[in-house]
Amino acid sequence: MAMKLQDKWVWDSWYAHDGNLWHGYFLQAPRDLEHPDLRHWHVSQGHATSEDLIHWNYMGTGFEPADGPAWDDCTTWTGSVVQADDGVWHLFYTGTRQDEEGLYQRIGHAVSSDMHHWERIGDGFCLDLDGPNADCYEVQHKVGEWHDRAMRDPWVIKDPAGNGWLMFFTARASGIAEDNAAGAIGFATSENLQDWTLQPPVYIGGFGQLEVPEVFEKNGYWYCVFCTSAEFFSRELLENFAGGAVTGSHYLMADNPRGPWRIAPGPFLDGGLPCERYAARIVDTPGGLQLMGFADRNQNDEFLGYLMDPQPVIVDSQGLMKLQPEENL
Repeated sequence: MAMKLQDKWVWDSWYAHDGNLWHGYFLQAPRDLEHPDLRHWHVSQGHATSEDLIHWNYMGTGFEPADGPAWDDCTTWTGSVVQADDGVWHLFYTGTRQDEEGLYQRIGHAVSSDMHHWERIGDGFCLDLDGPNADCYEVQHKVGEWHDRAMRDPWVIKDPAGNGWLMFFTARASGIAEDNAAGAIGFATSENLQDWTLQPPVYIGGFGQLEVPEVFEKNGYWYCVFCTSAEFFSRELLENFAGGAVTGSHYLMADNPRGPWRIAPGPFLDGGLPCERYAARIVDTPGGLQLMGFADRNQNDEFLGYLMDPQPVIVDSQGLMKLQPEENL
């Protein structure tokens, strides 16, 4: 029973559990737009709850762009939700501004006590590509060479090595000759969820962009799930990657969340041409790992725009993930 809204497109999503219910957050936009691609510029964040990740109760809009002028008055895109030790819920999100035509992305921060009504901390601004480590990143928009200045999709976790927090995000590295080899997983650290320090990327290469990163540990292995498109495969990867270029979701592996990270061998975890499911998350449930993503394209290349039912993920003895075939569900 996929979550499909009659009047809204739904795409990138992220999840949190409050001890009783799953909370699903997702990007949404009106279905009556002239073209589905316009959804990116008419976006808000929707919220739904579920006991089983299958049957959903839509709660409405929980967050949206600020009234301008503001650093996030154009879009409030993909993010993540975590709970601090004091019980407060924290939303980290991607913001862009109208007077930059949405081309420069930055990261924002809001809090909530009920997981639905979010209040920005100050003006919401949290982190940009500046400071001593900024030269590791593509700080300026490379007009004519890339479509944006990438700093989006923040994913925040507790630091397993201490009392602080780690943030991972979609970025691009500086000084890379091939555009499709400059994709990076950006990195920042914080002691208190409030004050963040930009660090060098934890991973560079393979793709022009690694979108919607999600970092988690399972059975001693660290994973960074990401999504990308066939057009963003680097030349080197195309020569060596099993299955060739596809659009969908795959993952990096490491022994430590700070890296070094490596592209998991084998074909994409969940990919195809056309792409059936995009921006997938791995949700760790009592019944095992579940893949959650939105329905992207059908065979006629029409955008579908709804959240698909979860599909179980199997982890083998080497820590490699694969989808459980639907005929075995």
